[in-house]
Amino acid sequence: MTRRPPRRIPGITTLPTSGAGMRIGLFGGSFNPVHEGHLLVMAETLRRLELDALWVLVTPGNPLKNNAGLPPLAERVEAVRAAVSDPRIRVTGWEAERGFTYSYETIRHLTETLPDRRFVWIMGADSLRDFHRWERWRDIARTVPMAVYVRPGSRQAPASRAAVALSRWRIDEEDAGRLAMMRPPAWVYLHGRQSALSSTALRAGQ
Repeated sequence: MTRRPPRRIPGITTLPTSGAGMRIGLFGGSFNPVHEGHLLVMAETLRRLELDALWVLVTPGNPLKNNAGLPPLAERVEAVRAAVSDPRIRVTGWEAERGFTYSYETIRHLTETLPDRRFVWIMGADSLRDFHRWERWRDIARTVPMAVYVRPGSRQAPASRAAVALSRWRIDEEDAGRLAMMRPPAWVYLHGRQSALSSTALRAGQ
């Protein structure tokens, strides 16, 4: 496993504060750049999962993508902070301070050090499509409940390799508000408002 060197950046890599029993969504990504689609997922999952907070984890880089030309972490964190207005949404580059490369490291650390919080992993349907390529993806599913939000062009995501493997633990959308309190594995596929914007398309149009 390749591990990134830890990087502490004051005001950027601080972990948000929280309290016992809080329902906290974890929404990771490179956010290069942040766009309306990201903001829609944040707003909809906060509401439909009945979360107390949502932590946006701006990653140092995606291990499944070419990170050449990726803007500095602090720049991306500040851009997301400028784009959100809901005080329940907290934006951090905390993973860099720990030197984490993979999502399972983040999830394992948070659930072990903050066992009295109710974490939910949030991702777009495009990520579910490739979830089987993630490092230790089965461990992620066994550690935290997961919410997947529909994205344009990802109609086949519910039939993806990981989705099929985890199908027995998929819950109905009407039960999404209880997801944070469920014992993993448990996941929900959320349909709703969508944005055609993508970071890839936005970069291509620059």
